[in-house]
Amino acid sequence: MMTSQLVYCPIAAQRTQSLAAGQAVDDLRGKTIGFIDNAKPNFNHLVDDLEARLIEDFGVKAVRKHRKRGQVPVDPQALRELARECDAVITGSGD
Repeated sequence: MMTSQLVYCPIAAQRTQSLAAGQAVDDLRGKTIGFIDNAKPNFNHLVDDLEARLIEDFGVKAVRKHRKRGQVPVDPQALRELARECDAVITGSGD
């Protein structure tokens, strides 16, 4: 008797969206920094700690956070909002 196995390909279809890149941020004072949280464990805790340090130690005006829903691309509307509101955006992961 023959058996079969189902094999999944771990490579997602490539879906990209181009946004115009801004200038490098030389000084964080008075800036708004965005974070894209990819929903891995502990990244939200890291971002909360970074937010406090950025504001207290580097004079950042505000921090904006967007948490993705698992391993899916960032919602295009959220990307547009972050690009409009933030001087720099950092994406990361935790574990």
